Amino acid sequence: MPYPSLAEAFETFRHRLPAQARLYVGGASGEPLGLARLFKAEPELTSGLTFLGAWIAGLNFTDWAGFHNNAYAETIFLPPAQRPSYEAGRTRFLPMSYSQAWQWMASTPLHGAAVLVSPPDADGNVSLGVSPDFSPLIFQRRDVPIFAIINPHMPAPPNSPKIPLSVFAQLAEDDHPLIELATSPLPPAFQTIAGHIAALVDEGDTLQFGVGNVQQAILSALRGRRGLSIYSGMISDPVLGMLEADPALRVDTGVATGTRALYERMATEPRVHFHPVSRTHFAGALAAVPRLRAINSVIEIDLFGQANAEFIGGRQVAGQGGLNDFLRGAALSEGGLAITALMATAKGGEISRIVPRLPPNAVTVMRTDMDVVITEYGAARLRGKSMEARADALIAIADPRHRPMLAEEWEAMRRRI
Repeated sequence: MPYPSLAEAFETFRHRLPAQARLYVGGASGEPLGLARLFKAEPELTSGLTFLGAWIAGLNFTDWAGFHNNAYAETIFLPPAQRPSYEAGRTRFLPMSYSQAWQWMASTPLHGAAVLVSPPDADGNVSLGVSPDFSPLIFQRRDVPIFAIINPHMPAPPNSPKIPLSVFAQLAEDDHPLIELATSPLPPAFQTIAGHIAALVDEGDTLQFGVGNVQQAILSALRGRRGLSIYSGMISDPVLGMLEADPALRVDTGVATGTRALYERMATEPRVHFHPVSRTHFAGALAAVPRLRAINSVIEIDLFGQANAEFIGGRQVAGQGGLNDFLRGAALSEGGLAITALMATAKGGEISRIVPRLPPNAVTVMRTDMDVVITEYGAARLRGKSMEARADALIAIADPRHRPMLAEEWEAMRRRI
């Protein structure tokens, strides 16, 4: 059946919302780029709207509050694209983990939602495709009218949530391609880091990993390994090699974001199971996954084991996402291990990413949550160690050029503690 155009349908949907309305908009690979294109052409449609979502730095590039000076946004990340409206006071950053954001979205006032879905099947059901993450929560809120954007590029994986068309308040069709995330050449240090991580992974382990260099590096290092499982908030193209290598591999995830090859594979892949954030990030769900290897990265870490994953030069550049959820989930998992990876230096070796002490306003991860830290110089196991032993272990995996400075700073700090 023919569906209304995006412009016609959204104008109709907008009229049913209050003049000042709060609108959930999907993120990750489910970001409705066609809607952003419409708003750029017709910015008045966004006047009075406050957009809510989890738009990820390095992946989502729309400034949802930037189309009109009477548009606003609330988000748990702060990607560079949203910096202009943030500095103008129209984007509000909420320092929350993914699990906390789920609870916030369950109760915060909402007047509507816009969700990208697949074309309907023979039974009249659409799929949330490769990006269900937060959207299933919106369907639990019976008071929120939902605008479905039917996109032929959105696959309908065998194991992704399906929704009857009758649930939606408004339908439209748009054929804007999905966001693509291509792999890029890795710095040599990341290949060394991946080797250290791979040495901590055994048959029967379940892997969680952050998106980007860490995921690409560790899955390249584990290529050909069998007997592993994946339980992660997001997967990307490197998972394809794991699926090819191990016919028994099971993947549980909230989002798949990558190239067209990944999306085409997800359309028919029965071994990949898509879940909402309540399954991928909540402590109870993660604790039930035995031998969970949570592998993530941070910007810098200090000699107490505190980590910064959000600030560069005092400037907010990201959010914590699921980092703390996974660190704590791995700690609760039977036989679990929380691995935090980072390159030892920045700016060609000039700056050590292992620092004496982080300022209080730059601490994303508390020292009590830090377990294993890995750089290209080795692994530091911190769990169960004293303050002095933790500092020694971290200095030992710093770049050798910065170790004397770190040792001197630690000795001075230790006398003041």
